[in-house]
Amino acid sequence: MPLVVGVDGSEPSLRAVDWAADAAALRRASLRLVYASVWERYEGASLGRGSDRPSEQVMAEDIVETAERRAHRRQPDVRITTEVLPEEPEQALVRESQSALAVVLGQRGRSGVTEALLGSVGVTVAEHAHCPVIVLPGGHDDQVRPGAGGRVVLGVDEKTAGSAALRFAAAEAGLRGVPLEAVHVLRHSLLGSAEREPDAALALDKALRDVPVGLEVRRHTVTGRTRDALLAASHDADLLVVGTRRRPGHFGPQLGRVAHGVLHHAACPVAVVPDLS
Repeated sequence: MPLVVGVDGSEPSLRAVDWAADAAALRRASLRLVYASVWERYEGASLGRGSDRPSEQVMAEDIVETAERRAHRRQPDVRITTEVLPEEPEQALVRESQSALAVVLGQRGRSGVTEALLGSVGVTVAEHAHCPVIVLPGGHDDQVRPGAGGRVVLGVDEKTAGSAALRFAAAEAGLRGVPLEAVHVLRHSLLGSAEREPDAALALDKALRDVPVGLEVRRHTVTGRTRDALLAASHDADLLVVGTRRRPGHFGPQLGRVAHGVLHHAACPVAVVPDLS
């Protein structure tokens, strides 16, 4: 299966292309570049007036061709396919996620939203995708730089054992040859006392029991808010992994507060991994 990248010609989407090209080369996977827009809704009636294609379609094809050339320059051996789809990007990318290793997105597209906020496309795809969704943080240029910490961070709770997020994080750390850092946040009771350290250590051991033998695991237990702890860990990490549990038949928001918060504010790429079991 390919790594799918949502492209729209913006600098964040170009960073996503670079990141995904490197990730595809690491996995010996193919790369699929997808542009989606509902141009037919607005321009279908203009066909035949000097051109047999809507101007938006011409622009879209230029965007994916530019992205394809960029990916090929970065990773010449990666097989690349492209697709231009006349539909809502959220719908297209969620459908593409059914047959993808992961969907990769830049933090901000052409909508012009404030740089600190994740666009609506990214949130919707992360909420409903059938595979991991990896969102790159915003930046002031179109360059992808390696993480400084050389590690993969995983947020751990009582439901982590056997989860898709744990498997994904362990596989990422193994592929990269870096440690897996498991961050467990001590919870406060209604009386204000924190979870006891021995209990926290046992909880971490239980959560990580399925980690492959030979993978270096660093355990960190902190007190406070889970979102804040993960954001702090993201500042010198290669990748931050959080799990999300889907509610069958529920069509509203599917991301919890922690996943939503780190998607908006993390300093490193964030992988939101759905647990579909």
